[in-house]
Amino acid sequence: MEDNGGMTFWDHLDALRAVLLRVAVVVAVLATAAFVAMPWIFDNFIMAPCSASFPTYRLFDSIAAATGFSELATASDFTVDIVSIELASQLFVHMAAAGWTAFLFGFPIIIYLLWGFVSPGLHEHERRGAVRAFLFGNVMFYLGVAVGYMLVFPLALRFLADYRLSEAIRPIVSLDSYMDNFFTLLVSMGAVFELPLVAWLLGKIGVLRRSFFSRYRRHAIVVLLILAAIVTPTGDPFTLFIVFLPVYALWEAAALLVPRDESEPEI
Repeated sequence: MEDNGGMTFWDHLDALRAVLLRVAVVVAVLATAAFVAMPWIFDNFIMAPCSASFPTYRLFDSIAAATGFSELATASDFTVDIVSIELASQLFVHMAAAGWTAFLFGFPIIIYLLWGFVSPGLHEHERRGAVRAFLFGNVMFYLGVAVGYMLVFPLALRFLADYRLSEAIRPIVSLDSYMDNFFTLLVSMGAVFELPLVAWLLGKIGVLRRSFFSRYRRHAIVVLLILAAIVTPTGDPFTLFIVFLPVYALWEAAALLVPRDESEPEI
């Protein structure tokens, strides 16, 4: 069976296999480089939120001093003790961290290679729209990763590390637990920041309209406030809104990118 371009199903399968092979090579090369550089990455990037000198904590200390919100301040001796419990944990974490790092840095290349497989089947105007979506999606992904690293993860770590069920319990965090939460949160925030792009695509194919955002705006505010409170349960409204506002801005940005029904008013 052939398509309009003269390619059979097996031709497409071969082309996809070639693309996936190139993706695997790119990831392998980046993962190898990340593996070599991992001790430096670990000390200067991954473990940085464990110290009171992390820029986010210093910024919040300055805001606390200027506004009187003592809950924002981080203790000068704040530190998180990370321990390796299993014998092979450090080796496995080293390899896993190299893989995650390769994915984060190789994300645009991976998408570009997959785009090269899909684009021949699109019309010219669809390709132009997809290029804009590609650029926008990459910017939003890395913006989400940055927000996760500089804001959400440090706030969650600070709260959870200082939380005490009993003073008899010494707070020590396992290496595996720390790394799982670190990379999961960063990738999750990158995915969350793709909400405007997903909304735009759904709007283009007629699945989503702006009336959806108008109808469920109040529900979204409540849900997002609850999620922000879960991430930053420190008790002060400033920290809560620091997390809430970027995510809510994504909701409003998504609404602006979706077409209106002709019968509905502007929002």
